[in-house]
Amino acid sequence: MRRPLLTVLLLVPLLLPAGGAVAAPPVADEVPAGLWSRPVEGAVTRPFDPPADRYGAGHRGVDLAGAPGSPVVAAGDGVVVFAGMVAGRPVVSVDHAEGLRTTYEPVDAVVGAGQLVTRGAVLGTLAGGHADCPVAACLHWGLRRGEVYLDPLSLLEPPEVRLLPMG
Repeated sequence: MRRPLLTVLLLVPLLLPAGGAVAAPPVADEVPAGLWSRPVEGAVTRPFDPPADRYGAGHRGVDLAGAPGSPVVAAGDGVVVFAGMVAGRPVVSVDHAEGLRTTYEPVDAVVGAGQLVTRGAVLGTLAGGHADCPVAACLHWGLRRGEVYLDPLSLLEPPEVRLLPMG
């Protein structure tokens, strides 16, 4: 009985990273910043407004202003898991590392399910007709980890802030 326990105790240090520390799994609302870019360059026309509960009212993404026919690019490296119609609107979904999924809507896709994409790769073109869009076209950009919706703008690096002397 002592031999298997001794073997396990001897192997544990070999399985741990240098220094013996084990990294904690990411928290549901943490996202790795810095490896991402905006799918379109337009201003935010409607911000993220998470629902109070899973089925509650809210806005599960952000709307970004754009022009009909302009390219929509992948916010990060991943695999296209869906490109097709949902409730009469063209949608593209991309799975990324750490259990993240981004969605883009309405997008006339030039990619297909199973296709690998890199950050900045064209997914398709922005279609018009997004409800409540105050300009010619808006991209609804969503982000979730599992069933938890997150603010996709949290993927982007925070702006550089510089303090200037007064006067």
